[in-house]
Amino acid sequence: MYLALALVLAAPPAADVPAPRLLSELVELKTDTGVLYGTLDLPEKTGPWPVVLLHAGSGPTNRDGNGPLTRTDNLKMVGRALAAKGIAVLRIDKRGVGASTPALAKEEDVRVETYATDVLAWAGLLRKDARFTKLGYIGHSEGALIGLVAAKDAKFDAIVSLCGPGRPLQTVLREQLKRGLPDELYKQSDTILRELEAGHTVKDTPKTLAALFRPSVQPYLISMFKNDPAKLATGVKAPFLIVSGSTDIQVSATDAKCLSDANTSAKVVTIEGMNHVLKTVPKTDRAEQLPSYSDPALPLHPKLMPELVGFFQKSLGGK
Repeated sequence: MYLALALVLAAPPAADVPAPRLLSELVELKTDTGVLYGTLDLPEKTGPWPVVLLHAGSGPTNRDGNGPLTRTDNLKMVGRALAAKGIAVLRIDKRGVGASTPALAKEEDVRVETYATDVLAWAGLLRKDARFTKLGYIGHSEGALIGLVAAKDAKFDAIVSLCGPGRPLQTVLREQLKRGLPDELYKQSDTILRELEAGHTVKDTPKTLAALFRPSVQPYLISMFKNDPAKLATGVKAPFLIVSGSTDIQVSATDAKCLSDANTSAKVVTIEGMNHVLKTVPKTDRAEQLPSYSDPALPLHPKLMPELVGFFQKSLGGK
């Protein structure tokens, strides 16, 4: 979530790691305000194939799972691993991020509905492509909430919440901020959150909280605060997989339980020793967590892909 930025402030930069060879292609989606870009990871064997739309989490996280302060390659790894098992994956740079940056003129113009509308457009593009059969969705972190907002109209054939929130964002943020801020600064953040919950923007915010509460991002936060992931989950009729990590220090197991309580037909999996960026980190200590946010050479947790592959092979296997 948003505190990923704070979490990696002290993380050292990672060296570039050569990418393995894989069949892929660049994809463009034209919109009224600019072009959105993505990468299709394609199976080597002849199609048609099922396809999964993979959406990144909060902030400036790109299609690979990386940002200005993070380098994990986690989403690239997920896409390629699914493609290796016969499931095509479209990883996208959301509006305002990466190659899709010019499609968002001003940060203050974006809302959660903006991203949900883009998801619908990407889904429509994939459904028109004769190479693909059924359509699935994976939302990582905040991307899971965006997928739930879009799900009713997108009519996914299967959906995965991967370390996604199960409570309103402001509740999760309060929990994160309470753990990470001094008491006085937390009180200031709580005051700001209360104003945003009421639909009011806040002009003066502490410089130390600018990354989270800068004026240009407040309209987006207000739109997010209006959505309860658990309530949205009740409307999911497609096969639904909820994946959490036992050492995720950004989104807790409570969130997975909220989603599963709301949708009792969902499959719930907690992966022991997996953290928020999908890597193996046995402990929740900050010092133990930090390296995984800046080392793309670290592989995904070994139990993650078998769960995703098994779920999609079962739910998207038929034409």
